[in-house]
Amino acid sequence: MSVIVLVEHTEGTIKKKSLEAVQYAADIAKKLGTTATAIVAGNVAESEMQNLGNYGAAKVLYIGDNRLNQLHARAFTRILVTAARQEGSPVIVALHDVNGRAIAPRVAVQLKAGLVSGALSSPDMSDGFVVKKSAFSGKAFAFVNVTSQVKVVMLAPNSFPLVKGEGSAVIENLTVAFDEKDFGVTVQSVDQITGEIPLSDAELVVSGGRGMKGPENWGLIEGLAKELGAATACSRPVADAHWRPHHEHVGQTGGTVRPNLYIAAGISGAIQHLAGVSGSKTIVVINKDPEAPFFKAANYGVVGDVMEVLPRLTEAVKKFKAQQH
Repeated sequence: MSVIVLVEHTEGTIKKKSLEAVQYAADIAKKLGTTATAIVAGNVAESEMQNLGNYGAAKVLYIGDNRLNQLHARAFTRILVTAARQEGSPVIVALHDVNGRAIAPRVAVQLKAGLVSGALSSPDMSDGFVVKKSAFSGKAFAFVNVTSQVKVVMLAPNSFPLVKGEGSAVIENLTVAFDEKDFGVTVQSVDQITGEIPLSDAELVVSGGRGMKGPENWGLIEGLAKELGAATACSRPVADAHWRPHHEHVGQTGGTVRPNLYIAAGISGAIQHLAGVSGSKTIVVINKDPEAPFFKAANYGVVGDVMEVLPRLTEAVKKFKAQQH
């Protein structure tokens, strides 16, 4: 018996959020008196898989099929179901992201398992299996008691602390009997964003809204982000006006982020935007309107013109970094 966890990678490099999921699975396994098993599919180096032992995986089940370098929901569902039955898994962990949302519900149906999406912390097993998750677009928390024999938990990225330890994982090959229909969708091409920190993995985010006045001023956002080592984001009106690409749009109709620090410059704080960023651990709002709704959700607020505040903040970060060296 072991807790299994699906590991995602990009061109063979395991994602940070997957390391979080492995550590999360290991924490659950410890409470259950068992071990965590990572499921890795596609072309991934042995050293990458062995590194999972540092985050709590006792074993890695690997299926090295190059077709699995791309998402095929049916194929990955079959992999997880096969692994879960082989391992006698009481809990299956996946990420609450695009891939996880395509796979985890299918797995839950086939295993007749209870499903919790967007988990924020380790389950409370003192009286059942209670999982904390966000509700009502991040404005409340729900505590879900999963009573099924098998449970599927989807972990919200950047919600479980990642601490690298020391350990080793045994790597074993996993045999899965695929059906032709598992690869029925043909991937013609994949456009990948390069040279940027992915929003889903970012611990620091600098975001801009209509208060930036135009795309010509976006260098102020990018300058601060560069000094902080942060990703850049924007509000929906900015993306709709084509000031910024749509993959940077965060909000109810865009992406959801949970960084340690979210800096919002020139964003009023509409409820749709707050829905995508409310999971941020610290929110800093910069706006010249002291009545901007975003200030109510902020941990820190700066009332001032973003055109003046951002350059000063960037210079302050530069000075602070220079003092550290």
